[in-house]
Amino acid sequence: MSGHSKFANIKHKKEKNDAAKGKIFTKIGKELAVAVKEGGSADPANNSRLRDVIAKAKANNMPNDTIDRNIKRADSDANAANYEHITYEGYGPNGTAIIVETLTDNKNRTASNVKNAFTKGNGNVGTPGCVSFMFDKKGQIVVDKEEYEGDPDELMMMVLDAGAEDLLEEEDSFEVRTSPEDFSAVRLAMEEAGIPMAAAEVTMIPQTYVELTDPKDIAGIQKTLDMLDDDDDVQDVYHNWDE
Repeated sequence: MSGHSKFANIKHKKEKNDAAKGKIFTKIGKELAVAVKEGGSADPANNSRLRDVIAKAKANNMPNDTIDRNIKRADSDANAANYEHITYEGYGPNGTAIIVETLTDNKNRTASNVKNAFTKGNGNVGTPGCVSFMFDKKGQIVVDKEEYEGDPDELMMMVLDAGAEDLLEEEDSFEVRTSPEDFSAVRLAMEEAGIPMAAAEVTMIPQTYVELTDPKDIAGIQKTLDMLDDDDDVQDVYHNWDE
């Protein structure tokens, strides 16, 4: 049980989100609406994608009544989830790889904003597939050691029995990794076992990380990431910068 966990990044994101919960709740609300529409049901028992988005919402401390309100709104309004998934790939300073996942109702606006974010950070948008091969799509469930008092070996056996691929241990956390297909089952098993989850989602995990030492490069990629984080159309950003 050892590996390269990015729990510090997750905590950093949560701290930033806590200062702007309205923004992250809006983004997750959009995901809930799309999950209802594409999954064909507002009942999470019959919609695995909706269950996964609800888990993500709860990991980000979204209140249950806010979750329910978003689901009911999407279910009652046929136009509520009229969004398109668009993924952008590109390069930040010193060849860092960046993937941007968006949900948009105006792809021209989104394309312009994403390109601008890359340009401002001295990077550039590339062609589809130009960097995604550097990442592995995995289910990732993070358990904060401060919130979990159980035995690590028992946790490992439980998640492996549920279908997980691995359990990585860091100084401050455990990270459960699954295939995208097995993510829902493993997450549900952990939820039923009462295991607290600091994060739970299907994500893109870098195969290798790039360290930046030039202050201009660091400022550049931070500029890009901040602009993308502030964009309402951007749902998730993945990169291989070793912060």
